Amino acid sequence: MRIAIIGTAALLTLGVSACKNDMHVGAPLAGGARATAMLRTATGADAGTASASEVAGGLRFTIDVKGLPAGTHGAHVHTTGRCDAPDFASAGGHWNPTGMKHGSMNPQGPHEGDLPNLIVGTDGRGTVGITIPGATMAGLLDADGAALVVHAGPDDLMTDPSGNSGGRIACGVFSAA
Repeated sequence: MRIAIIGTAALLTLGVSACKNDMHVGAPLAGGARATAMLRTATGADAGTASASEVAGGLRFTIDVKGLPAGTHGAHVHTTGRCDAPDFASAGGHWNPTGMKHGSMNPQGPHEGDLPNLIVGTDGRGTVGITIPGATMAGLLDADGAALVVHAGPDDLMTDPSGNSGGRIACGVFSAA
């Protein structure tokens, strides 16, 4: 019994120490760089905004959509800063500077461009945010830029290379803010 109590105490101490060490990841940076993307549908309709902000240890992405179909939608950062309608294929594949497989549920993933599914309500609005550790603004705004793409269906969070999330229904190019 005494060994079990000591072992539990040691694990709790390690857990608290680990939490203390990771608390700085994602903390806002004074004067940190920002980038924004104005999202548009294939017909050019305003579909909301996406932003990227430098935070301690990575980038914080926030997506705020409007006027999109209700339901669950994959949302990803794509490698090229182009959004040519009607299919937004010009945005390229997912942003993947570390060469990982797709999806947060994939043991060999995720890409840096893999974001959580975006849930859009019956009012056409939805918001999601996530901090991507290790991502950099320099990487996001490289020579060919990057885009935020919202897909027609949910991302299964595992299937490489795109999570079976369907066609691209909204897109926006990131630019320094």
